[in-house]
Amino acid sequence: MKFKPLIPSDFPKLKNFFQRQRYRLCAYSLPSIIAWNSAEFQPYAAVDGKSLIVSSEFATRMENRHLILPVSPSKDYPPLQLHDLAVKLKFDKYWFVPEDYLQQYGKALVESFFEVKEQKDFKDYIYATDDLALLKGNKYSRKRNLIHQFERSYVDKDRVTIEKMVPSFLSECIDFLEKWCEERNCDIDENEALFCERQAAINTIEHIDLFELDGILLRIDGEINAFGIASRLTESMGVL
Repeated sequence: MKFKPLIPSDFPKLKNFFQRQRYRLCAYSLPSIIAWNSAEFQPYAAVDGKSLIVSSEFATRMENRHLILPVSPSKDYPPLQLHDLAVKLKFDKYWFVPEDYLQQYGKALVESFFEVKEQKDFKDYIYATDDLALLKGNKYSRKRNLIHQFERSYVDKDRVTIEKMVPSFLSECIDFLEKWCEERNCDIDENEALFCERQAAINTIEHIDLFELDGILLRIDGEINAFGIASRLTESMGVL
């Protein structure tokens, strides 16, 4: 089994491994796996029969190198197989193991092969589709108020346009990201997570068509002020 660096042109060859992907974490979105690539962090992959094995290597913090759960449309990996695979490939940890996996095999069985720790710094925000689309109820009242304020200040004054995102907007999006980063100290030495997020966004926009993604951007007075990109994760869940 030979690992090689993941690059955007690998997407068409690998997407079938994710057809019935069932892990409900954004770390198992193929576009995200490929796009999160920087001078510090590089994803690798190897094909093992009907499974894709994904690893991550770090330029300076080698102790963070890890595997994620193998991705396959048909094959499961019980804890013993995960353990043997990690030993064979000379890795000592898996990251982004969903709680569903622990429930499927039982935490006690998993802990007989691995030390299980919660990754508190890596949390997904999960919303029901109707909640996110309609923002009903007291829980979302503040968000509705902010939207109404935005509509009064910008939409009602015809200052807003919304467009489909295409790769030709990349330079404008980079300009927007630079301003966004100036406000949030995205320098790799100051905030590595935001620095990598910025680079992932650039990689994604540049290859948005190749990755089969949908994106929109919002302009105020002709200038980009926000954008969003969506992809499918499982049969019932998407990633924004």
